[in-house]
Amino acid sequence: MTATGLDTIESISDPILTQAVIGSVGNAFSMCNISAKLAGVATVPTGEPGLITGMIGVHGKVSGFVTVNIPERMAIRSVEGLLQDNYGQLTSQVVDGVGEITNIIVGGIKSALAGSSWGFSHITVPSVIVGQKYNIAFSRGVDFLCVTFEHSDDEAVLLEDRLMNVCISLLRL
Repeated sequence: MTATGLDTIESISDPILTQAVIGSVGNAFSMCNISAKLAGVATVPTGEPGLITGMIGVHGKVSGFVTVNIPERMAIRSVEGLLQDNYGQLTSQVVDGVGEITNIIVGGIKSALAGSSWGFSHITVPSVIVGQKYNIAFSRGVDFLCVTFEHSDDEAVLLEDRLMNVCISLLRL
């Protein structure tokens, strides 16, 4: 996955973290037979607008968690591509599939960060939240990165149906 304007984005975030997320999401999406483009990077917590959020805790040189927030339509399409099956609606298989996609993304980030000051060696089993309007409280001193991608779904009319966030909050130990 390539990103136009990445030099500007890297100037506001850690380039190692940013590249780890972009590369991992690109690899995961290719496994799902979908594509998305980089839409933005934030270094402060943002809202989680999508209906489904996968979450995995990480621990090593840093401790924290990674969330993958995805709208329902994109979740269904991603899991259908990953599992080569047709669901058409939110099912328990789609929810489990989002957990697996989260695991793939975090595994890619883990590999990309190995050997860096951001490296982590342990990850938890994914948890999946289905619902909106929840809040995550972040501790002071946590480094935060949220990377937003836009799914290239020609049938998704609303922007909120096309945007996905991968957010990392890490505390250096």
